[in-house]
Amino acid sequence: QVRLVESGGKLVQAGGSLRLSCAASGRTFSSYAMGWFRQAPGKEREFVAAISWSGGSTYYADSVKGRFTISRDNAKNTVYLQMNSLKPEDTAVYYCAARFGYSGSDTPAEYDYWGQGTQVTVSS
Repeated sequence: QVRLVESGGKLVQAGGSLRLSCAASGRTFSSYAMGWFRQAPGKEREFVAAISWSGGSTYYADSVKGRFTISRDNAKNTVYLQMNSLKPEDTAVYYCAARFGYSGSDTPAEYDYWGQGTQVTVSS
């Protein structure tokens, strides 16, 4: 079992920055690829970014490429999402997820564990 707890979400103005954190406890964190997803009201959960268990490979949705950066600190059992140049359309609940194995994925069903989410609201 892996427990994931997100933090860092808040209200921010367009053009601003936020850093989300996801702290993991339980089984060996470094055995899991990690992903960030988001879900806006009335929309399906969508992929944002993923990182391999070593941190050596990262993947991004086209909508956030160049603005968001995913990273991880295996010594701290934590994955981060640095979000810059935020837009109102980035408003959503952001979830982190853990997938056993090396590579991340853009498919929610391929993840084994999920956090409870943290709200990010970007005002125009």
